[in-house]
Amino acid sequence: MNPSEKFLRFAAECELMAKFTRSPENKTVWTRMAERWLRCAQLYDREASAAHTSMAAKRHRSPNHSWAH
Repeated sequence: MNPSEKFLRFAAECELMAKFTRSPENKTVWTRMAERWLRCAQLYDREASAAHTSMAAKRHRSPNHSWAH
């Protein structure tokens, strides 16, 4: 399980806690925590995608030859 999947699972657990809590204050806290876990998952996905794209671009670049000057 990658970090994004874990973050999504944590968010789902927080949403479940928000659903079953009776306190409006606690509901707000659980909902905000779920939103933060979702943002963590999105950030991880963006960073992983950017890293993958960067690595792919480096692999496909033509080599620089020092003797070509």
